[in-house]
Amino acid sequence: MPKMKTHSGTKKRVKQTGSGKLMHEQVNKRHRLEVKTSKRSRKLRLDSPVSPADSKNVKRLLGKR
Repeated sequence: MPKMKTHSGTKKRVKQTGSGKLMHEQVNKRHRLEVKTSKRSRKLRLDSPVSPADSKNVKRLLGKR
């Protein structure tokens, strides 16, 4: 049986921490930043964990178990 390929789009957007948590960049940080407050922009810099409902599918796309 052939090897399973990693999904290229997912591997660019999601990284796995040492403990196995999946992290991704937050949304709403690309444009119209002058409308958003400085406090909101600072909070958007941090990565956020992938929701538990989506983590199973994301792990499969990354080829993890």
